[in-house]
Amino acid sequence: MDPLERGDLLPSMSTSVPGPKSSTLSEQIRGLEAPGINTLYNDQPNIFWHSALGSNVLDVDGNRYVDLTSGFGVAALGHRHPKIVQAIYDQSKVLVHGLGDAIGHPGRLAASSRLKRISPIENTRVYFAVSGSDAVEIAVKTALLYQSARSRRAKPANRILAFDPSYHGLTFGALNLSSRQAFKDPFSTHLHPQVQRLPFGTACETVDSLFRQFGDFAAVILEPIVGREGILVPEANWLADLAETCRRHEVLLIADEIFTGFGRTGRWWAMEHESTVPDLICCGKAMANGMPIAAVLGAEELMQAWKAPGEARHTATFVAHPLACAAAAATLDTLEKEKLPQRADRLGPMIYDRIRHWPARFRELEAVRGRGLLWGLELKSSEAGSRFGAEAWSHGILLLVGGPEGRVAQLVPPLTITEDQLDYSLKVLEDVFHQLSGP
Repeated sequence: MDPLERGDLLPSMSTSVPGPKSSTLSEQIRGLEAPGINTLYNDQPNIFWHSALGSNVLDVDGNRYVDLTSGFGVAALGHRHPKIVQAIYDQSKVLVHGLGDAIGHPGRLAASSRLKRISPIENTRVYFAVSGSDAVEIAVKTALLYQSARSRRAKPANRILAFDPSYHGLTFGALNLSSRQAFKDPFSTHLHPQVQRLPFGTACETVDSLFRQFGDFAAVILEPIVGREGILVPEANWLADLAETCRRHEVLLIADEIFTGFGRTGRWWAMEHESTVPDLICCGKAMANGMPIAAVLGAEELMQAWKAPGEARHTATFVAHPLACAAAAATLDTLEKEKLPQRADRLGPMIYDRIRHWPARFRELEAVRGRGLLWGLELKSSEAGSRFGAEAWSHGILLLVGGPEGRVAQLVPPLTITEDQLDYSLKVLEDVFHQLSGP
């Protein structure tokens, strides 16, 4: 029997973690790939995935995990969802690769029409990207193009406001928008200098003063819930107040919903929790449930800034890739038909009821926060974070511990995770905290 014939199973561990086969592959990859991109952390052996289905992952040693990463939040429908696999297969029999921006194909219309349908922005136009970082680049370029075309500005609007902490990607344009210095320091002399930073959640009166002081802000970029850098939820009304401040100063608001979009927080978009509509939305990750694709959504008025004679001013060989577009259309259909954003909204309070008292009970845990099926458990030290992650893995619960100090364990399960799998996972994590905290 295939150990992953089903994706709704509980963990089953047969070796230590990582096991002998994973350790061998770790040694081999060290000799083939560059450091940092070769999956090894501090040059230590790591597990290697063999297959994944639903909310389960099987490593090469035969250990079966419940996946609380959903592949960085990508597999919102679970791994290898049959409707997505079928869509990719059907498309592969017709057209595997196209010509990006130069020549279209019907699949990209299917994907863009579905994005337009769920977009909160009136008269949405879609700009496809190949990754989340690429989407951020496109959004910032859109803001700069749009603002430069407006003649009534006293001086060119080219300053961008970003927040600490934040993560918007590591390509050159996005890098200085992200907050972690370790990513930026080696390249600091080459980064775009017109980025202003404030702490995430800063009072809008301070933002207002900053806009008045400089008068040349093109855009504000934010994650409505900070993801990779700590799972931080802003105070109520902050997003709405910030949006109003931006509109008053004619500064565009860019919502980076790459991690939070497509139902992760219990709404299609995390901004919807405050009935707030940004000017531009960056989306990706769960958009095609495993295929690489992303997009920027914006009103036609803004997107018209890209109109120019000649070739596209921002494109890529694999943009609007046929297989990825087919997967995206099927993913959005399935999220909608199976009401998975609503399911995340229902499960979120259940998770909170289970974990809200943990900081008072376990001395290694400092805080819990999140929304829907996006939660962070903040430990008191990076050492505790490392031990917690290792123990969770050894018990078959696959999660990531991150943030700038490696102290926040992220719970990002597929939106299709069974309640039995979720209940079991939380019970294991509770037991791990008992073990870490001691008597």
